[in-house]
Amino acid sequence: MDETRLYRYSLWLRNHNVRVDAVNGSTAGDPGRGSQWSIVKVRVLGSAAGGGFPQWNCNCRNCDGVRSGRIRARPRTQSSIAVSADGASWILFDASPDILTQLQAFPQAQPARAIRDTAIVGIVLTDSQVDHTTGLLMLREGRPLQVYCTDSVHDDLTTANPLFGILGHYCGVEWRRLELRDSGRFHVEGADGLSLRAAPLMSRAPPYSPRRHDPHQGDTLGLQVTEEATGRTLFYAPGLGEMEPHLRVIFEGADCLLLDGTFWGDDEMIRQNVGDKRAHDMGHLPQSGRGGMIEVLADYPHARKVLVHINNTNPILDEDSPERAQLATAGIEVAHDGMELVV
Repeated sequence: MDETRLYRYSLWLRNHNVRVDAVNGSTAGDPGRGSQWSIVKVRVLGSAAGGGFPQWNCNCRNCDGVRSGRIRARPRTQSSIAVSADGASWILFDASPDILTQLQAFPQAQPARAIRDTAIVGIVLTDSQVDHTTGLLMLREGRPLQVYCTDSVHDDLTTANPLFGILGHYCGVEWRRLELRDSGRFHVEGADGLSLRAAPLMSRAPPYSPRRHDPHQGDTLGLQVTEEATGRTLFYAPGLGEMEPHLRVIFEGADCLLLDGTFWGDDEMIRQNVGDKRAHDMGHLPQSGRGGMIEVLADYPHARKVLVHINNTNPILDEDSPERAQLATAGIEVAHDGMELVV
């Protein structure tokens, strides 16, 4: 790593009170895996599933408990993250309905270099779900949005839920097609130092999509983000329906796994009388049970493991719950809004 980048990175760490050894267990040494000079920075803007936490109309144990103070839990907005290699240019992954609140709580998103400015250089969509795309409408004041997504997601956002057409009357959208052929690798213009790879996932298209019950490759993505100078790698997948064979090599190569934490149990919503669908029906791999996320992640002890996109019914939101303790024993963390990761 050259001295200028190293100096900028050391300033970023100092300004954010980040101890690298506490974040990723690294020790002094040359740049690379396990090095203290890794520079993939992740800001968790929102960590809840659709509806947020507490959900506006829900009185389940968690939602009622956090409102009344009967449980120890943090309110959360709907899921989105920002990633950068230099702390100056950021990629936004998904745009939740809470995006304005999230950006206001993230000073690095507004560098104030001009009368109208932003540090966001591109938006990458993992799917076309309402809770991952509605925020695009909140970003309509300014230059055309640089949006990276698959053909499937583009189809949904120009037909069944035509957000791109609506935005055409405001800032406009410059679509960057994500190809899944070959390696699926791409770069986001302006995000120097980062290489990305789109990995198709078996999940579910949104309820409004004509492909809801007819899955197509590209409906849902996981994103591998690699810092090119060091090889440090994040894998982000807020919608993961099952552990597919092609994901094993990706998990093995990741330094941090930021994954679907929607449900603890497959029948969670049914048991709590808030819905009639199972986790698998909605394209989410639950944490508990045979073949669940806890069991899957036990095969990857080297990586930092963090759950995101957490549904309001999930008992892991209660920081004193036995389920939360079980995650801690397994070395799995629970993301919260404002969490910063250095990979």
